[in-house]
Amino acid sequence: MANKGVDGGRGRRPGVVNKQRGNSAQRFYVVLALVAVAGALLIVRQARAPRYKPVVTTAPITPATAEGYLLGNPNAPVQVMEFADFECPACGNFAVITEPDVRARIVNTGLASYRFFDFPLPIHKNTMAASNAAACAADQGKFWEMHDLLFRNQPDWNTEATSDPKKVFLGYVKTLGLNSDTWEQCFDQQLHRSRILANQAEGVRRKVQSTPTFVIGTRMIPGALAYDQFKAYVDSATKESASAPHPADTTAKGKTK
Repeated sequence: MANKGVDGGRGRRPGVVNKQRGNSAQRFYVVLALVAVAGALLIVRQARAPRYKPVVTTAPITPATAEGYLLGNPNAPVQVMEFADFECPACGNFAVITEPDVRARIVNTGLASYRFFDFPLPIHKNTMAASNAAACAADQGKFWEMHDLLFRNQPDWNTEATSDPKKVFLGYVKTLGLNSDTWEQCFDQQLHRSRILANQAEGVRRKVQSTPTFVIGTRMIPGALAYDQFKAYVDSATKESASAPHPADTTAKGKTK
């Protein structure tokens, strides 16, 4: 009779089986160690990644008045204000999809003026840099052009895309034909930080809770509006403005005895 003392007659000796199990365990621990090393390298790489660090200036920050950025006739019958965050996706959708019609059919026709107010949210790490970029472009008469590029290309510079948005913004500076040295000095020294914070403070004063938020006439409306909704609010504000007594009428009535 054949000897069945070799792994139940299957032809593998116990020593060989144990050796194979040992090799498998060794391979497992080697792979585990490699994964741990790769994870550690990734953490170190992220920690060393460059981040936006504005140049600290010793110049005192003078309190500014919230004035926003005006588009259209300041004497239009309806005044529209938008409080928005450049990194906010809903703000980006409105700017790209709805705002072109608002400008063409409402602002450019004189039905309403439009003011943009920075309302940077702390959850968006690159939004202050974006407001800074737009404010420095405003010095060269290109705020709205930079505004449009920032919103249109949000995925290229937002927090998920980069920790150094300035590199991306410099591309927009060249696209717009700005003086890059002047813009970069303004950007690095945060020359308009007080203006941005003043715009934000105006939103806080008005109890803005989310972005975008619009003030159309006397109404405050949160959320990105479709064009038809926006136009309906403007039409309503126009009627209210037309029916409201003018200062001259009030003065005349005051003199009547």
